[in-house]
Amino acid sequence: MIEYFNSLEQRPLERLAFLVGGMLLLWLLEGAIPLLSLQYKRNKLRHAGINFSFTLIHLVIHTGFAVVIVLLSDWSRAHNWGLIQWVGAGTLGAILISFFVLDFFGGWLVHLVQHKTAPLWRFHVIHHSDNNVDVTTGLRHHPFESVLRGVFFLAGVLVAGAPMYAVMIFQTALVLATQATHANIHLPRRLDTALSYFLVSPNMHKVHHHWQQPYTDSNYGAVLSIWDRMFGTFMKLEPDQIRYGLDRYYPNEHDEHFGRLMAAPFKGMKAAIQQEQTSTPATIPPQTASSEVIKEESVK
Repeated sequence: MIEYFNSLEQRPLERLAFLVGGMLLLWLLEGAIPLLSLQYKRNKLRHAGINFSFTLIHLVIHTGFAVVIVLLSDWSRAHNWGLIQWVGAGTLGAILISFFVLDFFGGWLVHLVQHKTAPLWRFHVIHHSDNNVDVTTGLRHHPFESVLRGVFFLAGVLVAGAPMYAVMIFQTALVLATQATHANIHLPRRLDTALSYFLVSPNMHKVHHHWQQPYTDSNYGAVLSIWDRMFGTFMKLEPDQIRYGLDRYYPNEHDEHFGRLMAAPFKGMKAAIQQEQTSTPATIPPQTASSEVIKEESVK
């Protein structure tokens, strides 16, 4: 297994198979056991097309980062750099240290920073603007955000001194976890709750996509849920209370307009809010579930 993952970076078609295979399986499950009744602007295929456009750009960007990851990993080993080298960890230890460090830097921390830093939030809004969260939403990230996530991931590789097999094991788990946590699938409540004590479960992440604060500013984890529990950013909300979209920042009517989504972060937050207020009245996201009234926090 170690040899397989150690050279997986050199076989992009196999890596793509994990992405496509996971999406297809979860796409089928969404039809069989849906969590919410989603109401797409046109249809599910059109919605997927918009998100896949962002996904393709994301993949191109991270193909470039892959070269740097390999160089950093090799440099860390050659110069005895990183936690793994410093503690003299074996193969299993290297996998565990890499998993925790990469999930913290490339999952939880970068996500928190994007929510707490106004200029970065402008780009992350594109991910949250999706009114119909499903398996295709997982890689709906503005290209600038993809670059930022790549930088944080590189920092994690450097801190851990992660070998390539450990990096590829984590990245494979991350791809599958991202798809599963965004997929519109219903899991038995006890199973979902049990998973959420250590892993980010589907219902746990759906809370993060609720259209109002403070729920939007919670549950930042990517694979492991321990960071949210450790740092007090974990929140619960029953699935039948969840609505997707945004209560400000970006018009919900345009959540499937690729051109507007790409340009929105560069218009400035105030301009985006003013445009929303003066052009088209904000609409309630399309889920039929009821939602409690939440007092809005101040603008990020």
